[in-house]
Amino acid sequence: MNKPLNAKDLLAIIDAHGLVDRFEFEPIVDLALAEQLQAEIVAERIARGERRIGYKIGFTNRTIWPLYGVFEPIWGPVYDTTVHQLDGTEATLDPAQFILPRLEPEIVFGIRTPPASAELDDLAAALDWVAHGFEIVQSPFDDWRFTAAESFAAQSLHGALLVGPRVPVAQVAAGPEELVGLLAGFAIELSEDGQLVARGRGSDVLDSPLHALGHLVRQLGARGLALGAGDIVTTGALTDAQPLANGQHWHTRLEGLGLAGLTLRVGA
Repeated sequence: MNKPLNAKDLLAIIDAHGLVDRFEFEPIVDLALAEQLQAEIVAERIARGERRIGYKIGFTNRTIWPLYGVFEPIWGPVYDTTVHQLDGTEATLDPAQFILPRLEPEIVFGIRTPPASAELDDLAAALDWVAHGFEIVQSPFDDWRFTAAESFAAQSLHGALLVGPRVPVAQVAAGPEELVGLLAGFAIELSEDGQLVARGRGSDVLDSPLHALGHLVRQLGARGLALGAGDIVTTGALTDAQPLANGQHWHTRLEGLGLAGLTLRVGA
């Protein structure tokens, strides 16, 4: 008989870059249980010396929901061990550090002060900087097949976050109203080895990355939690996640937001 998957087992599998044995463990289908498992994993990681420095929001792009069978956003912590500030716009990644890794181009926010509410003006006023980033997502479930609850329990599939140059909000937009429009309207192209792979827009992410941030603020508030000054939040995939393999050379190009594209070379 299959046994329930507990937090220690799931964290051990992720640490070992392994896969959940579907013949050994029962599927996770209950979101309340998934949230409990995620919280226990967070406690384990903090106990061993990691520090939570913000959050990731996942499945904010409605265009990819049918591909994964997940029809609502998820969220989870990011750590000082998983967030990496780039010196410029280029990075190299060893895919062997992750489980079935995939690449997601995203918009990343730095929080200057806790948002007064989830209203767009309050969210915009709370921001310190905006950046373009790559989140490396991973799945301890073979073939990227999982329930919504399993994706939440597995640290919302977070592997790493590569943050490009941070641009002060005042340099991106003159005020909250302009920022809302720019974040919804900008376009992005994702290419591999010079060949266009995917296109996206800010509006694909819950109508705007700022709306995604509002979703997180509401979710945290419902649990008695809040964003703090200095927190980093990455707001979800602007295109479908792309599988990573040695030898790949990825590049993004953004239009309409004043942020530079990023380059990622995949290989040890």
